[in-house]
Amino acid sequence: MLKGPIPPQVDPRKLADRAATLEGELPFSSLPRFSEQLEERTGVVRAKFVFEREERRVAVIRCELDAEVKMVCQRCLELAVLPVHVESAFQIIREGASDSAVAKGYEALEVGEELLDLLTLAEDELLLALPIVPLHDRENCQQLAGFDESDQPQDEVKRSNPFDVLAQLKRDPNV
Repeated sequence: MLKGPIPPQVDPRKLADRAATLEGELPFSSLPRFSEQLEERTGVVRAKFVFEREERRVAVIRCELDAEVKMVCQRCLELAVLPVHVESAFQIIREGASDSAVAKGYEALEVGEELLDLLTLAEDELLLALPIVPLHDRENCQQLAGFDESDQPQDEVKRSNPFDVLAQLKRDPNV
């Protein structure tokens, strides 16, 4: 297991042959697309990449990423500290190869003869894990002044379903 700074680019097949594990921290500043989505761009992502060969001798990568991010809560517009956790598994396939041979539980990751950019891989996974609408837990959220949920209109009037007539016709044996 290698601890310390995670190299930005690696050869995943060689690391899989050695059953290597890379573990370390990635500063938000090294992930510009990810950090621009955040309200505060200081912090680190705890990252772990496990490279190995499966029974069929295919190279796979297991990736775990953890971070705490600060985003604006869309309910109260205050800063919210949200955990982000990613667990992914990739099967390395040759560039241009069909992904139909990818084992169940793995995503296909095309890698040619060039090195794999681990920072881009981590950044893509983190972007997918960010909440679309960041919100505090309801009990921790500071509601906007003057906003009271009890003032919201309630659906008191039961609206008729236009298909109820068709359901009645279907049940009626005389029709």
